[in-house]
Amino acid sequence: MTAGEEVLVDPDMLRAQVRDKYRAVALEPHATFHFHTGRPLAARLGYDAAAVGALPDRAVESFAGVGNPFSLRTLQRGERVIDIGSGAGFDSFIAADQVGSTGHVVGIDMTAEMLAKSRATAVEMDATHVEFREGLAEQLPVDDGWAEAVISNGVINLCADKRAVFDEIRRVLRPGGVLQFADIANGRPVPPEALRDIDLWTG
Repeated sequence: MTAGEEVLVDPDMLRAQVRDKYRAVALEPHATFHFHTGRPLAARLGYDAAAVGALPDRAVESFAGVGNPFSLRTLQRGERVIDIGSGAGFDSFIAADQVGSTGHVVGIDMTAEMLAKSRATAVEMDATHVEFREGLAEQLPVDDGWAEAVISNGVINLCADKRAVFDEIRRVLRPGGVLQFADIANGRPVPPEALRDIDLWTG
C-alpha cells in the first residue's frame, strides 16, 4: 500500500472479526482451528526447543504465529523490545528470556482475553521485565524512539492500513533500531473485490 491508497476494508469490522477468532484461541486453545497452534507449531517453526520447553503450557498453548522472528536475529541482552500483536505472550516471553532482566519487553494486543492470559502468565513466571498493554498496531501505546527492536508474528497481514502500522513501527524504534517480523504474503496483486472480503482476510 502506498501513501494515499484507499483502505478497501472497514478496519473496525476487520478488527472485530480478528478479535472473535483470537478470543476463541485464548479461551479454547486445544480446539480445532484452520491454523496450527501451541508447542507442535513452535517446533515446526524452528523455535529453540529449550526456550520453549522452559515456558509453562499457559504461555505456549495459544501460540498461533506463522514464522519465527527470532530466526532473523537473536535479541541482545538489555534491549527494549515491542511485540506487536502479542496474543497470549509466547513471543514476548521468548524475547524476555533473550534480553534478560536488564532488558524490557512490551507486548501489545487488542483482544482482552489474550491480554488477561498473558498478564496472568507474567505474574506466574515472575517476569517483571515484560508487560502487556492494550492497543492497536496502528496506534502503539509506546513513546517515540523507545525500542531497540520491534517483533511481530502473523499480525501485520491482518491490519487494513499497513502503511499506518509501518509508520508506527518507525516512530517507536530508535535510530538504527531493528524490525523482525514473520508474516504472510502471496507475492501477487490481490483483486479489489477480494480485498473487500473480510472473510478472506481472517481466513
